[in-house]
Amino acid sequence: MTVTIWHNPACSTSRKVLAAIRDRGIEPTVVEYLKDPPSAAEIKAALKEMGIGARELLRRRGTPYDDLKLGEPNRTDSELIAAMTQHPILIERPVVRTRKGTRLCRPAERLDEIL
Repeated sequence: MTVTIWHNPACSTSRKVLAAIRDRGIEPTVVEYLKDPPSAAEIKAALKEMGIGARELLRRRGTPYDDLKLGEPNRTDSELIAAMTQHPILIERPVVRTRKGTRLCRPAERLDEIL
């Protein structure tokens, strides 16, 4: 099974999900998205696969969310995605992609839905 994780090694939930994948005998493709940010097209594809809007993928804590006024209700998905590409710390983590689907694995137990 091919598994890709958008991973932040500083995040305990992301580390927990990565360990759970490996505990199942799977060596995933690990994308440290802060070093190698996904493109707008990759973010859009992941959002579509998850069936969520851009706002649901935004991280607030420890990010420029408030400074960029991303909480304003008139912000479009395109604007939010552009902000995520410019400031990848805004992407909530971890995002895991498998042939069975894509999930924001927060909480970590959401991984079970796609493995």
